[in-house]
Order: sequence, then structure tokens, then C-alpha cells
Amino acid sequence: MKPKDSSSTRGIVHAGAGRDKFKLSRYEPGPALRPFVEHYWAIRYELPRGISHTQTVLSYPNVHLAFEQDEEGRRALVYGIPSRPFVRELRGAGQVLGVKFRAGGFFPFWQRDVSLLTGSTIALTEALGQEACGWMDSVLGAGDDAAMAGQAEDLLLSRLPERDEQAELADRIVQEVMNDLGVTKVEHMRERSGLSIRQLQRLFRKYVGVTPKWVIKRFRLQEVANRLESDASVQWAELADQLGYFDQAHFIKDFKSVLGQSPSAYRKHSSGS
Repeated sequence: MKPKDSSSTRGIVHAGAGRDKFKLSRYEPGPALRPFVEHYWAIRYELPRGISHTQTVLSYPNVHLAFEQDEEGRRALVYGIPSRPFVRELRGAGQVLGVKFRAGGFFPFWQRDVSLLTGSTIALTEALGQEACGWMDSVLGAGDDAAMAGQAEDLLLSRLPERDEQAELADRIVQEVMNDLGVTKVEHMRERSGLSIRQLQRLFRKYVGVTPKWVIKRFRLQEVANRLESDASVQWAELADQLGYFDQAHFIKDFKSVLGQSPSAYRKHSSGS
């Protein structure tokens, strides 16, 4: 498997605190799966007895398939987009091989509205049928991270669906929102996509799993958290204006409602002061 740059920590809350707690690797999918899969990711950790690490992630609008092994056993699960930030406590030793589907990329495998998965976690066999019951052992027994990613790729290729133009349209719109901070309103999405707001809502419910407004808000908050960790001089009013907030108070309220603390408290935690 071809490694992918793993240096980006966007979405990982207080990323600095976790750097010595777990190892993260990412791998590129092959050409046939590229329309569906953004990348494979692998985490390994081994913490001393009595030590734990709680990691919070501001999830992207993507479905994940995860093959997990820890002291409690093995699991193969499909994670819909969490309604709240995703929180996982790491203890002892463990490993995970994950598949991050593109926004819209899980629908061709699932063939149901992706919004049905939002806020939920289901067994892999519930999502893809009993014929996938052997996937967990095949992936987790494959060897190192690259080998596990390669095994997951082979298994997905065995179920390769037809490409879906609407799913790929949904992914393009989501990518544009992530990469262009000028998209701060659903109206901007409407103007750029040529779809009506109602059409956007239907497209996102079916293929992405969350609303267009949710996607905009989540990427803005990821950007805020990333800047707070990397730039000690950032000014609230300037940042709120850049990201399309009505005023500084609205920005702070939005941040606190999702992350449970004010931006100033978040930055203090990130700096370790």
C-alpha cells in the first residue's frame, strides 16, 4: 500500500497531547476504489498499566469502517457520522485499521440513505451482510499496518459497486466547503452547485448523512481548533469574521456548544499552560 501523509491533525482535538500516546498511519486506496474511499488509517497504541488517554475527534462528514482489536476483543464496525464529537478512551494495547469513505462514498455499498447511520454504530455484517463475517479476522490477522490496509482493499474490491454520479457530486461539494473558507452559508453552496436548497438537503440526507449546514459548521469549527493550536496570536473577532460568524459572541457560543469549552480555555489546554 502507498503511504499517505499522516502529519495533518485537523479534527483531532488537542492533538499535541496524543502524539506520544498512539501512532497514526494513513494509506492511499488504489484506482478502482478511489471514487469511494478517501484513505485507510491505522492506529496502534500501548499504554502502561493504569494509564489511559481520552481522545476527542471533531468528525468529518464521512462514514468509517473500523476493524478494532484491544483487551476486550475484536470488532468490525461501521460508524455513521457522530452527532457529537467522537470520544474514545485508550487503555492497554490495541490496534485499529479504518476505512474512511468519501462523503457519499459509502452509499454505493450500503444502498440506503446514509442519514440512517448518523449518530449510530452498527456491525459490519449488519451493513454488508453475513458474507462479510470473515473480514475482521482477515484484516486484523494480516500483519503490519500496510498489510491490513491491503487486505481491507482486497475485500472491498470483492464487493466493488457501480459508481454513482450523485454520490460523487456530494463529495465534490463537501470537498469545496472544506477547502474554501469563503463557503460560510448554504446559499453559497446553492450558488456554486446550481442546485436548489431543497435539492442540496435531499442530496446530503441520502449520500452524506448530515445537512449542508452541519458540514459548513463542522469545517469552520475544525479550522478554529486548528488555528487555536497553531497560532497563539489569533484574534477572536478577526477569526469570527473570516469564518462567516455574525459576531464574536455567536462564534464563541457555537464553539462551546460543540467542544464544551470556550476558545480561550481550549487554547490554554492546547498550550499546556
